[in-house]
Amino acid sequence: MRIQSLFQRMDVYELRMCEVLNRISRLDSVRKFFVAISRLGNGVFWYVLIALLPLMQGDGAMTASVHMTAVGLVGVAIYKFLKSRLVRERPYINRSTISLGTAPLDVYSFPSGHTLHAVSFSVVALSYFPHLSLLLIPFTALVAMSRVVLGLHYPTDVVAGAVIGLSLAYSSFLFVG
Repeated sequence: MRIQSLFQRMDVYELRMCEVLNRISRLDSVRKFFVAISRLGNGVFWYVLIALLPLMQGDGAMTASVHMTAVGLVGVAIYKFLKSRLVRERPYINRSTISLGTAPLDVYSFPSGHTLHAVSFSVVALSYFPHLSLLLIPFTALVAMSRVVLGLHYPTDVVAGAVIGLSLAYSSFLFVG
């Protein structure tokens, strides 16, 4: 009974956090900014980075691009598997006070695939090119934040996505000499 009570209190706190962060999306300029970040985080930013690394960093960067591609493919498989089994509805569905800032890519919220990929791609890219940290770390944080601000994810969806992405990236180094 105590554990159930703890989870209920956590749910209330998490919904309040969602409402507070989502409220800032009511400002048109803020919503548009986070929609743009979210769309870039759909894959566009990462695909461009993967393609440009060998052009900008030389032939040695091909290894990084292939590594990021492999991590991305595994990330998609993990994310789709978990979403199809954990079926957590998105915050804007469960709470009328949370407005939808942009169309979702799929039905369920747990875990955040945007965050999973942003974290895993950033960790892999930064292991090869640490000088990209001034670009990748803020962008990754904004992608994660956009998911809650736009009413698409709970904070725990984003944290879980980050933990899975981090675990995936670090475990990928076991397979890359």
